[in-house]
Amino acid sequence: MELKKSEEASTEKLRFPMIFVGLLFTGSLVLASFTYTTPEDLTDDAKVAVRQGDQTFQEDAKEPPKEQPEEQQAEVTPPPTEEIIKEETKPEPPPKVVAPPPPPPPPGNQPKPTVIAEIVDFPDVEATFPGGAAAMKKWIQENVQYPEISKELGDQGRVYVTFVVEPDGTITGIDVMRGGLTEELNREAKRLVRNMPKWEAGEVKGEKVRARCRLPITFTLQ
Repeated sequence: MELKKSEEASTEKLRFPMIFVGLLFTGSLVLASFTYTTPEDLTDDAKVAVRQGDQTFQEDAKEPPKEQPEEQQAEVTPPPTEEIIKEETKPEPPPKVVAPPPPPPPPGNQPKPTVIAEIVDFPDVEATFPGGAAAMKKWIQENVQYPEISKELGDQGRVYVTFVVEPDGTITGIDVMRGGLTEELNREAKRLVRNMPKWEAGEVKGEKVRARCRLPITFTLQ
C-alpha cells in the first residue's frame, strides 16, 4: 500500500509542467499561423508596383547605350628642345673695339706725290741704242727669231715699232704702228725691242727726259 502512494505523488508533481509545455506549444502554432503569408496573399498595390518595376527594367534593358561623346584631344605643344634653349641663352659677343685712326704725319714728313714726267716726242738729244745704229742693226740680226710659219708662207717686210726710253734707259710702252705685217712678225718685232739693252736717254736742256722713239725692223728671207 505504501508503494502506490509514492507513484501517485510523483504523477501529481509532473502534471503542471506538462500542461505548461502543451500550452506553450499550442500558442506557438497559433502565432505562426497568423504571421505566415504566401505570394498569393500580396495586395493589389504590391503586385502593380512589382509589374511596373519589371516593365521599367525591361525598357532600360532595351534602350541601347548612349554613345559617349569623344573627348576632344587638346593640342599639346612640345616643350622646346635643348638646342633652342642653348641658342637663346648664348652670351652676346663683346662689341668690336675699333682702333682709332693713326694720327696724321707731321707737315714736314709728308711724302711728295709722284709726278709722271711728260713724254717728249722731239728732244734736243735723241735717245740712241748703245753703240749707235750700226750696233743696233748687228744686234737685231744676231737675236731675231724668224717665225717658222712666216718662212713657210714667205712673209717678209718692215714693222714699225714705237716705244718710250725712260731717263734711266729702260724701254716701256712698246707698240706696233701702221697695223704691222702678220701677227707672227709683229709679235717678234715687239719681243726684239723688249729684250734690247738699255738705251742712252734723250735730253732736253741738258736734263734726261722720257723720249718717244720710232724704230723700223725689217724682216727679210735669205
